[in-house]
Amino acid sequence: MTSFITVKGIEKSFGGKSVLHQVSFTVRRGEIVGLVGPNGSGKTTLIRLLNGVIVPDRGSIVVDGKDPIQDGNVIRAKSGTLTEEAGLYEELTAYQNLLFFSKLYHVNDHERIEQLLQQLQLDQAQHKKVGTFSTGMRKRLQLAKVLLHQPELLFLDEPTNGLDPEGIHLIMQIVKELNQNDRTTILICSHILSQLECLCDRFLFIDKGRIIEQGTQKELADRYLHQIKLRVETTYSHPENRIGTYRYEIVSSDELLFTLRDKEEVADLLSLLIQSAEVYSAEVLNRDLESIYFEVKKRYGG
Repeated sequence: MTSFITVKGIEKSFGGKSVLHQVSFTVRRGEIVGLVGPNGSGKTTLIRLLNGVIVPDRGSIVVDGKDPIQDGNVIRAKSGTLTEEAGLYEELTAYQNLLFFSKLYHVNDHERIEQLLQQLQLDQAQHKKVGTFSTGMRKRLQLAKVLLHQPELLFLDEPTNGLDPEGIHLIMQIVKELNQNDRTTILICSHILSQLECLCDRFLFIDKGRIIEQGTQKELADRYLHQIKLRVETTYSHPENRIGTYRYEIVSSDELLFTLRDKEEVADLLSLLIQSAEVYSAEVLNRDLESIYFEVKKRYGG
């Protein structure tokens, strides 16, 4: 896959306060990249720079071969941005909102509006005023607005905030399908890391305006998680809480927690257990994105 976004040495300050410092990364065409960091770390500023809405103090950005400073309108025409502040007109219905924005996007296809309303499960409420909508319905309508012109590039800033589990599942499924079916390149920010780890190809960790780490989940786990926490559901028990050289903690009457030096020890441990007792399940607890994130933060003094 070729680079769709290239960011080199970006610096940005507001009122003399540095917001982004020496930010560099690439996003390949067709990737889903998770931008992970606390509030105030610079995520939203970075998205605005990529869109050409604001100008960097130093450094360069290229989006699909275009410079956002010179070709911001071209980039915005092929991208969609969903933020917390994505505006809708409360006195208009859902359908009227999408009709209005479709004209701004030069989309003269009423079937496209109908398709999005149905896809986002808003077809039954399309003639209701947006002012009566729940938070989840507004979020889904905001996404429909962003997708009207079938963008090649999506910037999603906390797209599932305020949604119930069904709404979260729907949004994530649509994002995944857009990527798989249309090769849409997606940069997504979320504080709910469990949502991102099932969706993203790679991750950028940003803190205090710097990219402190980046890579796939496997690359990051191998780099930062040197012990394995393994929870095993089994009938095994031993008065000294061990099997062979492996010691464990008792989690419940049928669950044991082992701390292993590396993943290579997992097979050896399970082989020992199977010889001595029934083993019903085994789960690695600390290879998830949240565990990686906090290890990275610890390393960089967060």
